[in-house]
Amino acid sequence: MNPTISDIDSTTEEEREDIDGDGDGVASATGTGTRTGVVHRSSASSRRRDVVEHPAPTDDRAREATVCVVGLGYVGLPLAVGFSRENYQVLGYDIDESKVESLRNGVDTTGDVGDDAIQTEEIAYTTDADVIGEADYVVITVPTPIDDTDRPRLDFVESAGRTVGANMAPGTTVVLESTVYPGATREVLVPALEESSELEAGKDFFVAYSPERATPADDEHTLENVVKVVGAADNAVREHVAALYETVVDAGVYRAPSIEVAEACKVVENAQRDLNIALVNELAMAFDRMDIDTQAVLEAASTKWNFHDYRPGLVGGHCIPVDPYFLTHRASQEGYDPQLLLASRDVNEAMPEHVAKQTFKALNQCDKTLRQSDVLVLGLAYKPDVADIRSSKAAAVVEELREFDVNVVGYDPLADDDAVRSVFDIDVQEELSFEGIDAVVFATAHSAFDDLEPDEMAAELADEPSLIDVASAFDRDAVTDAGIAYWGV
Repeated sequence: MNPTISDIDSTTEEEREDIDGDGDGVASATGTGTRTGVVHRSSASSRRRDVVEHPAPTDDRAREATVCVVGLGYVGLPLAVGFSRENYQVLGYDIDESKVESLRNGVDTTGDVGDDAIQTEEIAYTTDADVIGEADYVVITVPTPIDDTDRPRLDFVESAGRTVGANMAPGTTVVLESTVYPGATREVLVPALEESSELEAGKDFFVAYSPERATPADDEHTLENVVKVVGAADNAVREHVAALYETVVDAGVYRAPSIEVAEACKVVENAQRDLNIALVNELAMAFDRMDIDTQAVLEAASTKWNFHDYRPGLVGGHCIPVDPYFLTHRASQEGYDPQLLLASRDVNEAMPEHVAKQTFKALNQCDKTLRQSDVLVLGLAYKPDVADIRSSKAAAVVEELREFDVNVVGYDPLADDDAVRSVFDIDVQEELSFEGIDAVVFATAHSAFDDLEPDEMAAELADEPSLIDVASAFDRDAVTDAGIAYWGV
């Protein structure tokens, strides 16, 4: 059984509100309370102003540490499990009481690490911010969304900093893993820590940045198998934090020369992917007007040894559509607007409309009347084999279709049906059925769909049906041989 710590949360109901709904938010503490059990240092209540000597970066020293992970979402929870597997004392802090209760009961709230891991590892899950004072390392993994004007929102980071600062003991090392723009650790997190703790960074506590590289539903690229990047204010702190991560990351740790380099590398990783996907998405829209098969073009081009094989599609989720804006925001503060990055974002944001237009063309060419057509959107999550429908561009496709009074029904074997009804405002099939459907928009290629056969689909579909293969998962010839009009993106 997992050890528990009594729920004594010093935050208000308003502070507990999760701004973007993913449950990783951290509210600021209204008081520090009384700490007990502080590891490897004198009581935090004294708030000593003496210089704290940074421990030597040895493996033995690192393994004696207590680690507190702040924010138990798809980044924080696997990290907490990883540290626990290496026999660290691990504290998991989150303001979401229902999430913490589920974790205490052995339920994986992310669907990414498995219930067995939650039940096996001895992690103390809590909503009590007091436990932060027991940690040698505090790792912050809170969400960093963008607002309606595509500007980064770092209120979770700032709030987490206030909570951690109000409760941490002198000598603590705070590591930020949330995606931020270059400079945000020093400009946003450090002031919040210093103000709430009345301690000085680099003297009384230490700060580092290590960008998360979590990939939900990817069994190959796990915490252990992906190189960790670490940047810090000085070499001693960087080496110490690197030594900590090296005990849990088999792939090794890359020492970045500064915090800003580590911050920038994360946004560049996803900006690069956004750029490459935007290229093939723009090609798809251009080739559609030329009546050229985009997939056939890409197959031919991929025969060259140095061709990068990207495929067109919807770009949703919490990273690729978001991270480029962190970089463009910071660059604009310095008087430079990165036009290529912004143009790529515009191209990828236009894809839901393109998919909808392809659907309209398919219906029209199959002699269907839009207002009398039934369209099934197959797969509603933002990526294959995850249940998360937040930031899914399938919602934008549905919205475009409904603008022309098309009757839309959805099905996703992983997503919560009630959540889909609420977010997409459509009818949802609880069991997959193609009965009477005029067109299928295959948006997200869950592995649960791997066994779909065009012949079996055609037997249920309405007369003159069509398939809009957004995920590029079906064989064109097999679909057309089954009597279904095939449309790629």
